[in-house]
Amino acid sequence: MDVRIGIAQSVKELEVELPDDAERDAVIADIDAALGRGDGVLWLTDRKGRRVGVPVGKLAYVEVGAPVTERRVGFGAP
Repeated sequence: MDVRIGIAQSVKELEVELPDDAERDAVIADIDAALGRGDGVLWLTDRKGRRVGVPVGKLAYVEVGAPVTERRVGFGAP
């Protein structure tokens, strides 16, 4: 599952690829909890075990994608 995070006053966005066993609802609940506090850091762990932290006050948007089961490449990709 991919999580895309927009940072306020930054042109770039942060993309975190979560492990296959990550539950979408649990990730969304963690994001909601971090945003509800209004301060602190939103921490996510990617597939390789690296921890990514973003200050909650700097979040512009968070996009949570569907779990990826198969990646298609080429002209036949939907």
